[in-house]
Amino acid sequence: MRTTLTLDPDVAMNVKKRMAEKKLTLKETINQALRYGLKEVAKEKKRAPFKVIPHSFGFRPGIDLNRLNQLVDELEAEEYVRKMSK
Repeated sequence: MRTTLTLDPDVAMNVKKRMAEKKLTLKETINQALRYGLKEVAKEKKRAPFKVIPHSFGFRPGIDLNRLNQLVDELEAEEYVRKMSK
């Protein structure tokens, strides 16, 4: 396939370095890089799915777990007031 490709300056610099190091043509260098990159992307899909393992924290009945952040905010405010009053 014949196509026009516009490279970012940093990518073009890396391609030129690779061409010089490996004594490859532009076509060979781009094809190798694309093959490698596409192979890496395909590998990422093979990861095992993330599993969440639930854990009971044993909170007492009546404690609203959805309001724990509010409790932390109130404790931090009390601590700030205590420090400032010294």
